[in-house]
Amino acid sequence: MSQRTWSLASKRLKSKRASEPSVPSDDVFRRTGRFFSSLREDRRRQRGTSDDGTCDDGKDKRHANKSEGAFLAGEDEEQERGGMKRLSTMWSSLRLKMNREKMPKEAALPEGTQPLAVEDRPKDQRYSSGQFFFEYLVVVSLKNTNGGVYEPVISYQFPKRDGMVRFQREEEEKTLKAITLFCFPEDISWAPLTEYRSETFSFVLTEVDGSRRNGYCRRLLPHGNGARPPEAYCIISKLACFGLFSKIFDEVEKRRQISKAMIYPFMQSLREAPFPAPGNTVKIKSFIPDSGTEIISLTRPTDSWLEHVDFRTLFRCLSDEEVLQVFAATVLERRIIFIAEELGTLSQVIHAVSVLLYPFIWQHTLISIVPEILIDVVMAPTPYLLGVQKRLADQVTDQTDLLAVDLCEGRKKTFIRQVGDEGSILPPKLKEEILQSLKMRKESASLEELNKVVPEAFLPFFVKTVGHFAQHVVRSEPSKPGQFQKRSFCKALESKNTRHFVKKFVETQMFDLFIQEVEQRPATQEGFFERKIEEYQKKMRDKLKH
Repeated sequence: MSQRTWSLASKRLKSKRASEPSVPSDDVFRRTGRFFSSLREDRRRQRGTSDDGTCDDGKDKRHANKSEGAFLAGEDEEQERGGMKRLSTMWSSLRLKMNREKMPKEAALPEGTQPLAVEDRPKDQRYSSGQFFFEYLVVVSLKNTNGGVYEPVISYQFPKRDGMVRFQREEEEKTLKAITLFCFPEDISWAPLTEYRSETFSFVLTEVDGSRRNGYCRRLLPHGNGARPPEAYCIISKLACFGLFSKIFDEVEKRRQISKAMIYPFMQSLREAPFPAPGNTVKIKSFIPDSGTEIISLTRPTDSWLEHVDFRTLFRCLSDEEVLQVFAATVLERRIIFIAEELGTLSQVIHAVSVLLYPFIWQHTLISIVPEILIDVVMAPTPYLLGVQKRLADQVTDQTDLLAVDLCEGRKKTFIRQVGDEGSILPPKLKEEILQSLKMRKESASLEELNKVVPEAFLPFFVKTVGHFAQHVVRSEPSKPGQFQKRSFCKALESKNTRHFVKKFVETQMFDLFIQEVEQRPATQEGFFERKIEEYQKKMRDKLKH
């Protein structure tokens, strides 16, 4: 079984301005889980950035007023400027095209589909606290239209819900229609099949307040005789744990081959079960005819930030040196396109690359699989991580100032397009240390082994380059917000090569938002990165003693 993941959303959305106008409910790609919106950082303007993108002292700041496109995010900015105005116009035309061709405004929901209702407050609180595995399950089937064309429609939803007011029903109808696109995103003419390999993938719906819902899908060929179209089972959840939901889909598929009716008792038991904390296990009882009652164990990894990634595909497709060049371009928030024939390859590689940035988070557009109808997103002037199928490569590689990475087997060269400095971005000494750490992994390393070796190779890079940030956050009192001193922070680095890199890195959006969180929280509050810094500093002190 191949595992394919689409993660079609920005990684983060900062606090929404109180003065922002309400979003019209008739736009199919706004509010809950919509295409292409902008992130904007307001605090930079509050610190002295004017509307034209320059600071009060006249000096231009590259990221002072930067907007980033986000796939399936839910906020339209009124103050789009410069290149983002052109991008916004392009996206608007794409929305209109999608509305006309894919999602007619007045189209009714498929028969048997129940719109989502707002649950009562106790259940909402119970779910948001992480006690529900998932919000709902939908089945997306391919229905034969009058013209003989098969189109995806939602044929079932669990649990069924009623009692929504009109605007809630309209919004959920649009969300459900969008889900059909992600369950069958290829934009090809489907036909009945006699053989079809099951595949699992995911996407992310981002709300206007920055909260996220994850969509996990399993496409399979239902049991039967003769040719029949595949169908997709899609679980919507606020929990990001691809490996766990992939195992859940194994159970779903096993029951689907017996009878569709066998799925829903299992999903009901799952929905009522508490979601385990990292490193813990929950057991689900489920009855199957001829097999009796089965007990299914679902265990979460100890490191929850790694439970949505698989590094094996990344290091199978690229050499260690090539991974470092991609990492270098990603750290400086450049435009990067990955090209492959297999959708699973694209999704796994892009997820893995984004995790290499930890503890920093990619803040810009991230689309693991770009549907053909939205291929013009490659013209976006802002940073992005995009996955494009090989057959569409000619439509994207004519762009400049980007890194285009060919992941296909038998390729003539890996980097089809590049800026040219990717190999010299990282400080040479630290780059060599990463390479040496990666060599410690076994050639046939398991997922668990890679999840240990890879973070241990890349995380020290950030510890050694920016791990002294806390010393340069000035506070009047430990419990009050601080102010980051960027100039002294950069000057504190002794290595010229490291200082040259850090001066560029501190201008990125990922570092900017990281520092803003540090400034706002109390000095006594420490996170994962701070603990790793302390471990490194202790190691250095012990080394000096000996």
